[in-house]
Amino acid sequence: MSFGSDVNTPYETLRGRAFPAIRQFTIFLENRLGQLLEVIRRFEGTGIRIVALSINDAAECAFVRFLISDADRGREILERSGLAIVETDLIGVELPEGPQPLLRVCTALLQAELNIVQAYPLIVRPHGKPAVAIMVEGIDEAMKTLNEKGFRIITEADLDGDDVTGDGGPL
Repeated sequence: MSFGSDVNTPYETLRGRAFPAIRQFTIFLENRLGQLLEVIRRFEGTGIRIVALSINDAAECAFVRFLISDADRGREILERSGLAIVETDLIGVELPEGPQPLLRVCTALLQAELNIVQAYPLIVRPHGKPAVAIMVEGIDEAMKTLNEKGFRIITEADLDGDDVTGDGGPL
């Protein structure tokens, strides 16, 4: 094994691959009144928007999953607050025009034998069109499949823009 400046080992991480995944944060909250509000208030005054939200309630706790407009800054805020977080890559997919757009997305993934683990809508409308966030088994293959089938993939850059409502106005 050789060490030194003449070694050309690439140090790419998941973020370095430059595929257009969007990051989901999952936090675990006590099932108590006001817990979600405390988390949401951490983003107040930061310019970071919550662009998708899913809550799974259990007897003692709740799993809150969300996407935010600036994942890197948002992660820092959550880490500083001492919350236990899990970060996962999802695919954002713009729903196509026409009847049953979600059926078309599901059919494309089924044809590639890819399983959808989670799905929920985006609160905002990047490019003025409805979109969903999807967790799949085999994210690279799912992105390739959806691209080949002509679907528009939503990136983190699409979530960070000033015009994520599609109507030119503020949220």
